[in-house]
Amino acid sequence: MPNMVIWRSFHIPFVASSQQHGYTLDQVHPSKRFLRRVVFSSGDLSRARISHQRALVSRDAVQVAIKSAAQSLFAVLFPSDCRICRSPLTTISTLPVCGKCLAQIVPLEGLLCRLCGEKLFSSFTESEDGPLCGICRRVQPQFHRAAAYGGYAGALRELIHLFKYQGTRPAGKLLGRLLHDVVTGMALPDSLVVIPVPLWSGRRQERGFNQAEAIARAFLHFQSASSIQLETAILVRTRDTVSQTGLTRHQRRANVRGAFAVVRPEKIKGRSILIVDDVMTTGTTAGECARVLRRAGAKEVFVATVARATKEVGLGAVYREGPSLARGTSA
Repeated sequence: MPNMVIWRSFHIPFVASSQQHGYTLDQVHPSKRFLRRVVFSSGDLSRARISHQRALVSRDAVQVAIKSAAQSLFAVLFPSDCRICRSPLTTISTLPVCGKCLAQIVPLEGLLCRLCGEKLFSSFTESEDGPLCGICRRVQPQFHRAAAYGGYAGALRELIHLFKYQGTRPAGKLLGRLLHDVVTGMALPDSLVVIPVPLWSGRRQERGFNQAEAIARAFLHFQSASSIQLETAILVRTRDTVSQTGLTRHQRRANVRGAFAVVRPEKIKGRSILIVDDVMTTGTTAGECARVLRRAGAKEVFVATVARATKEVGLGAVYREGPSLARGTSA
């Protein structure tokens, strides 16, 4: 690259005649201007660019070193273990779960019932409109469609328990994102009323919050559409329900019959509804909520949950979690 030449104009109003640094300066008329030839070498420009790039690399290296040192100091000063696998945590995070456990939370795969989302294990469940489980073949559910992110087992189940029973509130943001992933794949109407499954007042007071409502609020943070609104006071629980452990499907339906009511039907009349909950077990609770909402004038009802108890996992494992889960809001 040739040298770069720049001509700059200088105005010298008055200079007395004198000898400075080997040059003679004479008096100059104020109106006179002089042009000074300034030469920049291409090597100077290249060296400037290299110096700037080296500065950026050095800055990034310093930032990485500071972050690594901070994480190491955190692990030394505040030793903690992953709340799922109990391995030491070495990174700074508000969620006390290691990356290895989080990586085990994966979506449901394989053949799923197109109505209730149940995992299927036979190709004979296929129909003209898509796969259907045996129950949905016999009885059309009250909701239009239900879907869940993953199976209620392993790391996902433990994460829900941390949030639901141990008050690990930072887990709610992750559960909300998982719910967002579910809803994105459901191809729902643009305009929706989101309604979390309500808790009995005594249960909510005991737990301190409604996990379905908290997940729904976290889910809305990932939504950009203004036509999706959250309503937490429309659907209410009118009574507590007993544990559903060991009950038949007919007994479970009778147990939740009349346990929910709509208090402001004008707000859902002709609207599409999305019921939100943390776990769907048999779908009995979600079905009863959908029935009450449709009876109050809702156009259609969808159900989205973070987890789904599947036949592969076994409903018995869900019920063995104890009466606190069975008496909760699990759909």
